[in-house]
Amino acid sequence: MNKVIRYSVIALCSLVLATSLIFVYMRLHDGPVEFVPWFTISTGGPFRSGELLPSPVDWTFLKDREEIEMETLNLGTSKTIWTMVVDGRIFVASGRRQTWYGKYWKQWPQRVDDDDRIILRIDDTLYEQRLVPVTEGEIILPVLKESWRKYGRGSEPTSAARVTQELIWLFEIVERT
Repeated sequence: MNKVIRYSVIALCSLVLATSLIFVYMRLHDGPVEFVPWFTISTGGPFRSGELLPSPVDWTFLKDREEIEMETLNLGTSKTIWTMVVDGRIFVASGRRQTWYGKYWKQWPQRVDDDDRIILRIDDTLYEQRLVPVTEGEIILPVLKESWRKYGRGSEPTSAARVTQELIWLFEIVERT
């Protein structure tokens, strides 16, 4: 029995050490870390590479692009995000707003009120931007429909209820002034 406890403690300590090293690596990395190309649920450190350019007036060139990278300056971390482009404007959404785990897992949307500054990295180009919450208006349904078209999650939206009932966060990405 003593050996079982000892090996269990060693295994647990090894697991904690390995997990800690992975998180330290992620926080020190230049941008999000993707361990598996199709599994983009990771975060990373602040951007240290890329050329800062003025924001485009029209984001339509991202309409069919699957993912881009976003650094939130209030957390000092970066993540891979999905975006929707409607009428040349760019939006990002974050789900799980009303879930208990969403309140712990999704830190960046909750902190936008404190600091809305972000940096987008698209290929090797950086754009200084801001996140503006969208909670009402006619633009919500077209953005949700674009998300459904692009990423195909769930059924096609017929109303803005998921945003207006605070089930998801929706933000427009605008140029920082």
